[in-house]
Amino acid sequence: MTATSVPVLMYHEVSPAPHPSFRRYTVTVRAFTWQMRWLAARGYQAIDMDALLRARMGQGSLPERPVLITFDDGFQGAIDHAVPVLRAQEFTAVFYLVTGLMGKTSRWMLPELGLELPLITWDSARALVAAGFQCGTHTVTHPRLASLEPARCRAELVDARRRLEDELGRPAVHLAYPYGSYDPDVQALAAEAGYATACSTRAGLSTVDDDPLAIHRVTVYGHDSLFDFACRLRTGMGVRERLTQALGGVVSSFRRPSGARHDDEARS
Repeated sequence: MTATSVPVLMYHEVSPAPHPSFRRYTVTVRAFTWQMRWLAARGYQAIDMDALLRARMGQGSLPERPVLITFDDGFQGAIDHAVPVLRAQEFTAVFYLVTGLMGKTSRWMLPELGLELPLITWDSARALVAAGFQCGTHTVTHPRLASLEPARCRAELVDARRRLEDELGRPAVHLAYPYGSYDPDVQALAAEAGYATACSTRAGLSTVDDDPLAIHRVTVYGHDSLFDFACRLRTGMGVRERLTQALGGVVSSFRRPSGARHDDEARS
């Protein structure tokens, strides 16, 4: 990893007792604490989305070992348990909020997972900002944007941004697509709505040629070991994913007819 490649970590919930239905996307407090300590011990410096955008626009520089820590959904548990750990390491983070459900529950999870988790209030969001954290939008109701009619999609993007600005009293130009759902039309609507960046769920490090409206991220899963975490920081993938990729490449090479090229070789 170079200073121009930034791991944009994606978290959801942090809890001492993960719900079985959401275990995959819930990191325990103990694991999260070790992950943040690991980053600090190795000289990583947490930046926010403004700093990444400035660097990509040639208007600022990145630290030698940058990391961008993001949380989708605005779960109360993430605030209660992750924020004290982040502050202990003097790390900042970006929290993407579902503006129409603040202080309520994650009702979008009920049909698929059979549970709802409490979301933070606007007072809590204001406290986050006052403490040096950044808040972006995760739309109004957390829909799959690419499946919406254009008018509804536009409203989700525009209304979320307007509400965040009204409540927090500062510009809101950063978005995370719910479910990672977007397409070129959604990107165009996001740009039209005034967003400067939008995070996707595409796995990988964010490099200088990353699309600012489809930024790569590194998902941190509840089952990840610290070794997985370290691997994701440098490659965007966990240990098993790296091994699967490597073994897949070996198998594919045996299957190629003589003289056949890899795709990158064919393009050279």
